[in-house]
Amino acid sequence: MTTAALLGQDPGWLIAVKGLFVFIGCVLLTLMSVWGERRIVARMQMRVGPNRVGPFGLVQALADGVKLALKEDLIPAAADKIVFIIAPIISATTCFMSFAVIPITGPVTMFGHKTAMQLTDLPVGVLYVLAIASVGVYGIVLAGWSSGSTYPLLGGLRSSAQVISYEVAMGLSLVAVFIYAGSMSTSDIVAAQQKWWFAVVLFPSFVIYAISMVGETNRAPFDLAEAEGELVGGFHTEYSSLKFALFFLAEYVNIVAVSALATTLFLGGYHALPGLTFTEQWLGGWFTAIWFFVKVLFFFFIFVWLRGTLPRMRYDQFMKFGWKVLIPTSLFWIMIVSTLRVLSLQGAPRAAVVGFASGIVLIVMLISMAFDASKKRTLAVPEVEVAAPSFAVPKIPGRQSEEPRV
Repeated sequence: MTTAALLGQDPGWLIAVKGLFVFIGCVLLTLMSVWGERRIVARMQMRVGPNRVGPFGLVQALADGVKLALKEDLIPAAADKIVFIIAPIISATTCFMSFAVIPITGPVTMFGHKTAMQLTDLPVGVLYVLAIASVGVYGIVLAGWSSGSTYPLLGGLRSSAQVISYEVAMGLSLVAVFIYAGSMSTSDIVAAQQKWWFAVVLFPSFVIYAISMVGETNRAPFDLAEAEGELVGGFHTEYSSLKFALFFLAEYVNIVAVSALATTLFLGGYHALPGLTFTEQWLGGWFTAIWFFVKVLFFFFIFVWLRGTLPRMRYDQFMKFGWKVLIPTSLFWIMIVSTLRVLSLQGAPRAAVVGFASGIVLIVMLISMAFDASKKRTLAVPEVEVAAPSFAVPKIPGRQSEEPRV
């Protein structure tokens, strides 16, 4: 029985229970992500990190959340109070909605019902996730605008431009997945990766998506909407207490959401690693959830690794990279995948398919070599003879030189 058929038989109370599980899981993942990020970055920078509150500092993130909730809630006098309150709610609610179509497990038994750990299965499930992510931007934009302050407004505008730019590249990177899987349903895409993961078959799409999801979530080195040196705290500068905590929660749940989507689309979803498929039947099928979260945590580690190692990009470099590199590359890759898919579906000889792919790789290499050569010629600095100065030049300390000339 397919996943869609299983989900169609779920009673309403079971859907509500699964939704509660997803919500609790996201909150717990957020608490553990904050702790894990601080510990990993501290390890990279030869520091200790949180280690006082609870064993190994595990309760530190919970203590920070309680502290934020109990702090005094301030609203600026110049702020639009209604929009100022609604903005963090929009950001915090939309990030949870993405998990409605993410398949976390295969077929399992829950309270005597055969089901899957997925709330619903839509024929256009991936487009639903992209649409929800687009709505989440409104929370950031409205937060900056409603604060009645210059720096939050600039942070909101930066974030809107950033997310829109990188959402285009992200959406284009997924077109190749749709072409290869023949569906936009998340469960169908997972089923299409039984033999090969799309991270291998569609490696350029995987790389483009991985870069785009970092820009989509406003994370370092792409955290230009919150650039402390330029915009103080970005769009949430004027927020405090629970409202600030909601933005904080939304950021980390978004990281988990884009990581879960990457796992679903490119790493086989809840399926086990090659050679370990026999583990999918352990614990009545619930062991597939462990494989799913292991892959999600792998992407989270990449987020933390980037934050701990790369400096923040300049804003014009960041936007140029999105519009002039990622988007053209995505379009070019879509043309290649479409051609290869048509050739294979029409029964073209394998030699023709391999020859076409090899020719494309050769052309890309030649273009890259020509670009590098032209760039070197452009950057070459011609040697220019500099006339001797007409004034007295003193000796450099510790170095033998000629006598000063006049």
